[in-house]
Formats: sequence, structure tokens, C-alpha cells
Amino acid sequence: QVQVVESGGGLVQPGGSLRLSCAASGIIFSICNVAWYRQAPEKQRELVAAITSGGSTNYADSVKGRFTISRDNAKNTVYLQMNSLKPEDTSVYYCALNPVGSIRNYWGQGTQVTVSS
Repeated sequence: QVQVVESGGGLVQPGGSLRLSCAASGIIFSICNVAWYRQAPEKQRELVAAITSGGSTNYADSVKGRFTISRDNAKNTVYLQMNSLKPEDTSVYYCALNPVGSIRNYWGQGTQVTVSS
């Protein structure tokens, strides 16, 4: 059974930093492309950052230069380092795993990030 668990969310002041983690089990993590999405109330879910099984990355324009996605295959974990946080970054952040060659995505339950003074 595949499990995906996000952690690291919380309340932070504008300009602050958080590091989110996405830990997976029950899957060959090294062959998975992994992405972080976020969804604010009454808004559509949007792609924030993604990393391929080979380590290539891409980012939404709104987070370029502030967020960094990375992976540690030995720990079956992907990280999202978020710096210079803004109130508009407030959302529930979700992690999604997509094994290479599969059309299926495995989602976590999400972690809340709130940026407020």
C-alpha cells in the first residue's frame, strides 16, 4: 500500500522560511516524479514545483527564486524549502508522486502553510 505523508507546515511571518517534507512508502521512490501543489480556499489547485526521477526541476513563476525542491532517494523523501514567504503563499500544500510510465498519481493529505503577521 502506497502512503504519502506531508509535514512541516505551520504559521510563519512574512519573509520567513519553512521546509516541507514529503515522505513515501510502499513504492519504488527513485522512479517517481514528484510534485508539490497548493490550493487556497476557493481557488484551483496549482503546481508549485516538481522534480523528476532524474533530478530535473521546474517551478511556478510565482515561487521562482524563493522555493527550492530537492529529493533524497535514500530517505524516500522530497523537500520543499520555502524562503521569503508571502501572505499569498498561504495554502494547503500537497505532494503527488507519479511513477515513471504510469498515469496514476499518489497524493498525500496535505499540510497547511499560513503566512501572516
